[in-house]
Amino acid sequence: MDLSDLLAADRVFASLHAGSKKQVLQDLAARASEASGIDARVIFDALIERERLGSTGVGHGIAIPHARLSEMTQLEGFFARLETSIEFDAVDDEPVDLVFLLLVPEESGADHLKALARISRLLRNEGVTNTLRNASSADEIYQTLTRPAESHAA
Repeated sequence: MDLSDLLAADRVFASLHAGSKKQVLQDLAARASEASGIDARVIFDALIERERLGSTGVGHGIAIPHARLSEMTQLEGFFARLETSIEFDAVDDEPVDLVFLLLVPEESGADHLKALARISRLLRNEGVTNTLRNASSADEIYQTLTRPAESHAA
């Protein structure tokens, strides 16, 4: 699975201003609502419910919040680089500055897990995360995220 299947260029935000985890999730829910037509509150509530199960802050400044929604018809991703790192209750207790939001249909099954694995694998690559943190534009971030997997291995 390529991230270009999940992520459109207009869903990458190079400088999101947020002072808290809740604010990041609210902002991304609002942006996802605009793109999907699903009420922002429904998206936000699903994200908060998922966070109650355990933080999606996976460490090294990265969070991958995700939620299943009955209103979704396909997997959709959104990426934000935060202006300043925020506390996200990450597994390593480090603040987060890179956030990949994934919304999936309620009955997505294995596709949901494959997408999470693909995103996680990419964002564990230190070269990729350095490039994302130093990118000068949303387009450069998008190009980095959607580059074929093989080209990240170098």
